Amino acid sequence: MGKLIVFGLIVVYVGGVWKFWTGFKRTNFSPSLPNRLGLSLLWPALFISNKSYRQNFRKALKG
Repeated sequence: MGKLIVFGLIVVYVGGVWKFWTGFKRTNFSPSLPNRLGLSLLWPALFISNKSYRQNFRKALKG
């Protein structure tokens, strides 16, 4: 059962990275590669802690 939960969390994380990466052009963030990479990989922590990031994350997912 634990392996299934870990697998599910990995799928959600990778899905979030992919959706944010592909929808990045809809956000207000500067389009540099390091910025895009960092914001995509750190999305769970930023989503929890930053209201502005949550709004931009939702914009990226709407595509």
